[in-house]
Amino acid sequence: MGVDKSTVDRIAHLAKLEFSDSEKEGILKDMNKMLDFVEQLNEVDTEGVEPLIYMVQEEGDLREDVVKLEISQEEALKNAPDKDTDFIKVPKVLKK
Repeated sequence: MGVDKSTVDRIAHLAKLEFSDSEKEGILKDMNKMLDFVEQLNEVDTEGVEPLIYMVQEEGDLREDVVKLEISQEEALKNAPDKDTDFIKVPKVLKK
C-alpha cells in the first residue's frame, strides 16, 4: 500500500495544513519511505514470540491514596479572575 497525492491532500486538509507542490512531493516521498520501512516488519518471523505488554516484569510501587487538603477553597478563589461565591467561573466552551 502506498501513499498518493490525493492521500497527502486529504491528510493536509484534516490537519488543517497547507503545503506547496514541492513540499507535497517531499511529504509524499517521506510517507512512502515510512510505509516501506514498516512493511519490512511483516518479513520478520515472530512465530512463538510472546507479545510484549510491559517493558519490565516488576510491579510498580503505588503510594497510599490519601486525601489531604493542600489549598483551601478560599485560597483557590482568591486569585481567580472571575468567581462566584463558591466557584471559579470559566467561559463556556461547548455548544449545545
